[in-house]
Amino acid sequence: MFCYQCQEAAGNTGCTTRGVCGKNDETANMQDLLIFQLQGISHLATIAEGLKIDHSEADHFVMDNLFTTITNANFDADKIVQLIGNGFQTRDELLERIRAKDAGIVNGIPDFALWAEDLVKEKLLAKAESVAIPTTENEDIRSLRQLLIYGLKGMAAYAHHASTLGYGNKDIFVFIHKALAASNDDSLGGDKLTALVLQTGEVAVSTMALLDQANTEKYGHPEPTQVNIGTGDKPGILVSGHDLLDLEELLEQTKGTGVDVYTHGEMLPANAYPSFKKYDHLIGNYGNAWWKQTKEFEKFNGPIVMTTNCLVTPAESYKDRIFSTNVVAFPGVTHIPNRENGGSKDFSQVIEMAKQAKAPVELESGTIPIGFAHNTLLGVADTVIDAVKSGAIKRFVVMAGCDGRMKGREYFTEVAKNLPEDAVILTAGCAKYRYNKLPLGDIGGIPRVIDAGQCNDSYSLAVVALKLVEAFGVDSINDLPISFDIAWYEQKAVTVLLALLHLGVKGIRLGPTLPAFLSPNVVKVLVDNFDIKPIGTVEEDIREMMGWPEPTLVPSLSV
Repeated sequence: MFCYQCQEAAGNTGCTTRGVCGKNDETANMQDLLIFQLQGISHLATIAEGLKIDHSEADHFVMDNLFTTITNANFDADKIVQLIGNGFQTRDELLERIRAKDAGIVNGIPDFALWAEDLVKEKLLAKAESVAIPTTENEDIRSLRQLLIYGLKGMAAYAHHASTLGYGNKDIFVFIHKALAASNDDSLGGDKLTALVLQTGEVAVSTMALLDQANTEKYGHPEPTQVNIGTGDKPGILVSGHDLLDLEELLEQTKGTGVDVYTHGEMLPANAYPSFKKYDHLIGNYGNAWWKQTKEFEKFNGPIVMTTNCLVTPAESYKDRIFSTNVVAFPGVTHIPNRENGGSKDFSQVIEMAKQAKAPVELESGTIPIGFAHNTLLGVADTVIDAVKSGAIKRFVVMAGCDGRMKGREYFTEVAKNLPEDAVILTAGCAKYRYNKLPLGDIGGIPRVIDAGQCNDSYSLAVVALKLVEAFGVDSINDLPISFDIAWYEQKAVTVLLALLHLGVKGIRLGPTLPAFLSPNVVKVLVDNFDIKPIGTVEEDIREMMGWPEPTLVPSLSV
């Protein structure tokens, strides 16, 4: 296997025997083959679009299965074999529609869109070896292709969530197909691939805007909320991941059962949506970021529902209490099937298990503030602007993104602790868990940690920044007192980064390491055009972000 799509790639080079995430070589290779298949389906969907042939089934298959290959989602090689079988059916049905419309065009379709193989794992694994990442010999082309694919994976995840709530945009699917097919086009050089990467950022902004619309029209605009981080005395169900509809259906099905529901990880922001506040048995948030789940799930005592990625290989002591759904899969873990015919998912087995469980072991107590998405922040824009003009707020530091296990991520906690009291942190994503429980106080009622929500809610921070550009009458975000100190882990963070680049943001610090899939030449392009930089020391980075002068060296005196 070879995988370097996440920040924890072994040696910041790549995992070659087993993923740091826990996936084995079979799963990694089958995911590579699934991506290869999706590239072919996207090539056909692009042809179908030109011929005005319906390709909606291919749209959803490609979207869902790009999401399937994201880090910490699907660990089940046998499940991926089934998905590839479904892909052959989707591909062949689309191919037949194309042939019926224009039989001659089929002669020009490349082999990667037409290949077929028996659904025998050994044969599929042999095929996977021939399409693995290292088979693209040119390092820079390989780097750009993977940067493009990873951006599309994150985009597909956000499009999936919007689609689940009934919101779609055909232009997003058309672009995903065009870009994914291009990632396997040997005729494209570095310039054209770079252009597609940057266009990915543009479409990513549209995708996050669509998801924001879906979430807020369905559940209302998030409100400033103090979320309980303690526990009740009833048995509970813990819901992790990102899927708000799964949470809603589970809350409906647990009403009156005597079972409480808690959010975990990236589901924390759900507590700020008005629609979820009507459920008295939504107790609050349990635990921290995804990587601590191996200890925290053990202590929860009740069942855990993983609605999307961020699953860590479960310990045997609680594996029988884990339930997966959507794109998540793990061998031996019970999977909740998808909805049928517009109905709801059936969480009855989860609820019955919860009724027999003990109440969760309390990890901590108190509350944390959330719910500061763009609607809230724009509602107090005048207060924020006045605080900046008066000098009460000197700097905004965007510390959004992902958390992870590396010790180097303590850097983000130390930055938060050591920023001056006239600096405000803007955050979204699970990176917040590095500092959202610190007693950092407020500035005139404005919290010093402003939490916009999930990783996709980085869009909210962009909306606010663009409004501030208008309010202060400056030319761009880079003229505002805003610095970007971003933590990344997986492919959704790559999508957010590309969105920020499209918005013209420069000088982004990225850590704890730069992505292993960026070749030196691709890094140079990003540095030259966008001033992307690695994180440094806490002291140096704070000084530069705050615009403080270099420390003065005082010569020593000799007697």
